[in-house]
Parts: sequence; C-alpha cells; structure tokens
Amino acid sequence: MVANNSGGLEASGVLSFATAAEAWRQLRSAIEGEQAPRQLDLAGIRHSDSAGLSCVLAIVAEAAGDGHRLQVLHMPEGMRALAQVCEIDGLLV
Repeated sequence: MVANNSGGLEASGVLSFATAAEAWRQLRSAIEGEQAPRQLDLAGIRHSDSAGLSCVLAIVAEAAGDGHRLQVLHMPEGMRALAQVCEIDGLLV
C-alpha cells in the first residue's frame, strides 16, 4: 500500500476502515528519521472513506510533530470533498 520513492511516499489501493490502521503503521514507519519524506502522493488511491481521510490527517500531524512538513499530493476527489465538508482541507495543503 505504501512505497518510498525519491523524496516522497506513494500510497495506493484502498484507504478505508478496513485498511487505515495498517496504512497508518506503514506511513508512520516511513516518516521516521532525519531523512523523512516531504511528500505523500495519493494518486494511486482508488477508494477512500472517512477513516482514510483520518489516516492522512493523522500522518500529516505526526510528521509536523516530528518537525517535518508532509505535503499531500493528488488527493482523490472524494477525500478532498469530505475534507472540505469537515472544514479540515486547510490542514492538508
């Protein structure tokens, strides 16, 4: 579900209630350390729900807590719409 590329992470597949906990563990592991990725590319996410959005928000917050800014790229439209309805889209830029 999560792959490291040069300077960033790529998430793919489904990010939902069923997969969010494992995705969070993979993402958390990937952002640890001095050479933490600066980008999270969600172009490969083909389905997400509120748990997926929560996972992305949590990992952005974790990175910020570690002193790193993690930029979210290519957020799926459904996830973006949910973030806007919840008025948290500004936290994910």
